[in-house]
Amino acid sequence: MFVLFIYRGEEIKTIDRMAADKGLDTFTLMENAGRALFESVVKQVNKRQRILILAGKGNNGGDGVVLARYLKQHGYTCELAIPLGKPVSETAERHYHYYLECGFEVAEIGGTYDVLIDALLGVGARLPLRDGIETLIDWMNEQQAFRIAVDIPTGVLADGGEVEKAIRADQTCILHGYKPSAILNGSEEYYGQMEVLDIGLPQTSNWRVWTKEDVAASFPRRNAASHKGTFGTGLLIAGTDEMPGSAMLASLAAMRSGIGKLTVATTKFTSGIIAGRVPECTFLHGGLEKVAGGDMPKGMKSVAIGPGLDDEDMIERALNELLKSDLPIIIDAGALQKRRYPKREAMTILTPHPGEFSRMTGIPTKDIQKDRLRLAVEYATSNKVTVVLKGRNTVMAFPDGDVLVNETGNDGLAKGGTGDTLTGLLLAFTSYFEDKKAAVANAVYCHGASADHWRETRAKASLLASDVSENLSYVLKEFE
Repeated sequence: MFVLFIYRGEEIKTIDRMAADKGLDTFTLMENAGRALFESVVKQVNKRQRILILAGKGNNGGDGVVLARYLKQHGYTCELAIPLGKPVSETAERHYHYYLECGFEVAEIGGTYDVLIDALLGVGARLPLRDGIETLIDWMNEQQAFRIAVDIPTGVLADGGEVEKAIRADQTCILHGYKPSAILNGSEEYYGQMEVLDIGLPQTSNWRVWTKEDVAASFPRRNAASHKGTFGTGLLIAGTDEMPGSAMLASLAAMRSGIGKLTVATTKFTSGIIAGRVPECTFLHGGLEKVAGGDMPKGMKSVAIGPGLDDEDMIERALNELLKSDLPIIIDAGALQKRRYPKREAMTILTPHPGEFSRMTGIPTKDIQKDRLRLAVEYATSNKVTVVLKGRNTVMAFPDGDVLVNETGNDGLAKGGTGDTLTGLLLAFTSYFEDKKAAVANAVYCHGASADHWRETRAKASLLASDVSENLSYVLKEFE
């Protein structure tokens, strides 16, 4: 199974050094990269098109030099330009001389091109950019040509979403694995379509994308002899008379996600609303106050608290009791505040959107969006909790430093109540999955996949939070 890893800039440099130490020739690795780039690029171009490769002075430029050689050797109308000067990295310089020894020339930029290939700057790029780079970026973006970036668009940093000026690629051929900026707000849009190319380096990282294949491999198989106790009993502490819908949406999602039994701790008024839509639930009236007083129902396998709650004092008291238990706890919405968490054997799962994460950390939302992965994992490791930072490319950061990124979902989920449905999914999956990391990742994946299923036949804007739950039956069918 192909695993889509995410590598920070320093990790790539370390991997390169380790490869050299183990006897993997850097000349051969750059040759592999150029060959992989060639195999990807030829799917997008033809021999009648005029192609220009702009190569920088580092290893990214060296990859572009190898690509240019392959294209020329196979009869493509390709020109190589080195607007920043000759390559200076040892390996890139060797490939540049080999390119010249093959009888190929370096071209001057001029005229019009059908395809522009950006091999100027790689993972070592830093801000601010030099004036010469900015001029090249402006020129490339102004051309009526198909733009392909090698590994990372020039102007985009490897690890962060901050962009001052960058090449807007139509496609990026990513070498070895994603860089964080490929999935961060502010920088992702510069990549265009993305393809990850294997260049023969060892594949290892504790940051990765969670895929459909991962879900299929980790989803529990239901046994014909199973009963409702097999799939756990969950406790949902949610809802007030003013906000009953949150508890109802979370309850519906939990039941649709295969939980065996669900107890909802809520008000009498809210229970009446839930019972009309989800009659399978049982209820604990005044449950928030009871849990705050230490009266915890027996036999629970997982607990979720927060949707529709607003009594901060009572929430804190209830959480103090819950955190003493050995149960997975999902903390959402009104229960998300700035606080310290005790170290626990069971998972403590926080599910903030960027605004809530800002409230928890004191970091402005715009800064969070530009550095979601690093900030989420720093919070998770320092507080010994699991953070599910919601939004485009939801980030799941775990206390041990592992990070999983989910790519399912669309802007149809930008609507009130969809976070409550995710809480219900998390409650259900953590109640019966033995692998709790997989429970978290699969819940996030299926939540987004349900919205994607809706998009296939209906307008994204028309998606309701309750539709996410209704569509789960189609999504989960694939993993039975």
